Amino acid sequence: MDFAKLAALQDPDSIFSGLGPADWDDIAARAVQISFKRGKELLVQGEPGDSLLILTEGSARVSMLTANGREIVLAYAEPGAVLGEIALLDGGERTASVIATSAGSALQLGRNAMRDFAASHPEFAWSLMGQLARRLRTADQTIESDRAYASGPRLARYLKRLLRKDVETAQRVELSQTELGNFAGMSREHINRQLRAWEESGVIALEQGRVRVLDPDMLEDISESEG
Repeated sequence: MDFAKLAALQDPDSIFSGLGPADWDDIAARAVQISFKRGKELLVQGEPGDSLLILTEGSARVSMLTANGREIVLAYAEPGAVLGEIALLDGGERTASVIATSAGSALQLGRNAMRDFAASHPEFAWSLMGQLARRLRTADQTIESDRAYASGPRLARYLKRLLRKDVETAQRVELSQTELGNFAGMSREHINRQLRAWEESGVIALEQGRVRVLDPDMLEDISESEG
């Protein structure tokens, strides 16, 4: 396993952000390697959470069911993603489900193993508190921006979240327009209308119902506009 690559794949808001290859070697020594097939339910909303997953290969969809049975897609996870850490840390139930969208593998780290790692790495515990505080701040900002932004900037913000940060060229988003609507909380009609306008402007291309972002800089500008 390439621990240097795993460290580099961590988002700034990952609880393991800032750890080096040697730290990841220590994590792997305490974890269990699991493999899964496409469609496998890796984590289940409402169940007790006594472990987290670190995706090493493959991809997964993170979603939650509302009281009326509607699925809301929260994120799409790629290698490096840390999944299930909320329930692991607070001892509560899973707040979302994670379903594999491709075959892959992950490191499974239990609560006791996580506690041992934190005890042997005091600087990690302090970093973890900072990461959780930043997440709370980001959540507050997201709620405020979703209230304020029109549908165009809002969709652009959600599309940005689906793009790989380590790729600067055109990227294809492997979601249908219905799935994009679930992800962004918008109707399929709004999604289709906005995507057609962006296609005419050269921001994206539509390929068999999927979106390829051609101009990420322009998408960034749209996401920061007020509509």
